[in-house]
Amino acid sequence: MTFASIDDTIAIEQEMAWEDRDTPKTLYQMLTRTKDMHGDRNAVTFQLLSGPKDKAETLSWNELHARTCQAANMFRDLGIGEQDVIACILPNCNETVLTILGGAIAGIINPINPLLEPEQIGAILRETNAKVVVTLKTFPKTDVSQKTAEAVRHAPHVHTVLEIDLNRYLTPPKSWIVPLVRPKGEGGKHHADVLDFNKTLAKYPRALSFADATGDRVAAYFHTGGTTGMPKVAQHRYSGIVFNGWLGGSLLFSPEDNVICPLPLFHVFACHVILMAGVFSGAHIVFPTPAGYRGDGVFDNFWKLVERWKISFIITVPTAISALMQRPVDADVSSVKTSFSGSAPLPQELFNRFEKATGVTIVEGYGLTEATCLVSCNPVDGQKKVGSVGIRFPHSDVRIFKVVDGEPVECGTDEVGEICVSNPGVWAGNTYTEEAKNRDLYHHGKYLRTGDLGRIDGDNYIWITGRAKDLIIRGGHNIDPAEIEEALLAHHDVAFAGAIGQPDAHAGEIPCAYVELVEGASVTGAELMEHCKVHVHERAAQPKHVEVLDELPKTAVGKVFKPDLRKRAITRVYNAALDEAKLNVKVVEVIDDKKRGLVARVERTGVVHDDEVGHVLGAFTRPWEWV
Repeated sequence: MTFASIDDTIAIEQEMAWEDRDTPKTLYQMLTRTKDMHGDRNAVTFQLLSGPKDKAETLSWNELHARTCQAANMFRDLGIGEQDVIACILPNCNETVLTILGGAIAGIINPINPLLEPEQIGAILRETNAKVVVTLKTFPKTDVSQKTAEAVRHAPHVHTVLEIDLNRYLTPPKSWIVPLVRPKGEGGKHHADVLDFNKTLAKYPRALSFADATGDRVAAYFHTGGTTGMPKVAQHRYSGIVFNGWLGGSLLFSPEDNVICPLPLFHVFACHVILMAGVFSGAHIVFPTPAGYRGDGVFDNFWKLVERWKISFIITVPTAISALMQRPVDADVSSVKTSFSGSAPLPQELFNRFEKATGVTIVEGYGLTEATCLVSCNPVDGQKKVGSVGIRFPHSDVRIFKVVDGEPVECGTDEVGEICVSNPGVWAGNTYTEEAKNRDLYHHGKYLRTGDLGRIDGDNYIWITGRAKDLIIRGGHNIDPAEIEEALLAHHDVAFAGAIGQPDAHAGEIPCAYVELVEGASVTGAELMEHCKVHVHERAAQPKHVEVLDELPKTAVGKVFKPDLRKRAITRVYNAALDEAKLNVKVVEVIDDKKRGLVARVERTGVVHDDEVGHVLGAFTRPWEWV
């Protein structure tokens, strides 16, 4: 199919309704169809270490299908039915792929970020009533096993933990050393049975031993956030997963493509947009190191890995592009056709540098966990408007709404409002597992409110201008943080920027910003404030504080994580106010309370009266409490 403009989107939609398309109805059907068409071709590859000659394991579509069936049979035998949950607390490896695919065929798979703390992991396990957990066996330089064991202690429904030993991916002498230095296990300190994943898997038949689902159903849970201990869990049905696979397989990938994906499979970008598109199309997906871009040596060896696997499609995020552009392109990358970037807006300068260095154009896209991911992208074969997230995909209805007198009104061309989406990945009324979190989440009963602010231009390209919840409200005046961030990113020394509202006793909030510099840069916060006075045209939006950090907090897929910046700002502002009042009190942490939002927790450093503290901190809108 051709996908070069909005006219192509409309033409594809006019062929037939999504429900009438001859697509698989379940994940097992999708995988089986691809196995039947491309059985001997490469399906997935994983290498534990990042060197271009390091050991790697490649599974063909025949082998991936067979092992996925074994995994699904194993989960069923462990008591997992279609409504039961398997939690996948893993970095990337081939077993992660098997767990995700087999788990979604047998029951409901719930990939969980292994970088979370045990309290957050435990909260997700309890929220989903997970029965089986798949995780790592203890291994050097990772604490995933230990954190999972602690989380399982507080998850009463978990009855079985399956452990994967990464040592099998190593060669001697490294593989001989691991048993000598392996950290002691924690598996015996919780209530669940502990089994070896691969030894158990091998006992089961390589063909599905139970009847596949007869129709659409929930097959995956993906948590959003989760870093506060109060995760929201989104529900994904087969229809949404297949829709993402169809988009990728019809408009992005072909069976001849080799795709490098150094992004985590616990996130929808790698799982639904890339892996499921590979399952639909027959493309070969390469996962370098368990930690992807975060893995040792991945950035230094990246272009050599591209050459090794004859990569045609690079999957990346702006943070990774910035790091790659600080290294020479030291290999033959002539096989690369396209690079796909998501998760955060891409600065024009970074786009230009990547294209100049590699000869490859970056395609920016947009998706979100709540919509089972894909919504739009800059067309591979058409005009790419840098900074936009392109045109909507076929069968994806995107509208911009503003609320007037309590009612949603559709915005005009280039008018900023909230981006709202209706497509096969949106399950209206049932986006989250918790019913209360679905209230007021839709306009007209069908359009998911994304929380992103944006506009649609005259060519039907979608532009994200900020987050609705990220709006800085200064004395009742709304300030879009994107304006501040764009001004800072225009400075040649700034790699990343995050603008937020810091507490202010007079205006409620005033804008401030945090930045991460490019390697070797030395600009100061004061100098960047002067820069903003020139480049942030709205006087009220000029930041009153700019701070340079060694590294901005980011999510696993490279988005600037603003809750951490807000906590930092609250701590700084409250402590400054307490110091000015000469009170023996300090903020020791800021927590995210489910009902009150961010709450500053303070403790005494000497004698002080409660009413004195209340007088100072009561001037701010954010709540506080004693430790």
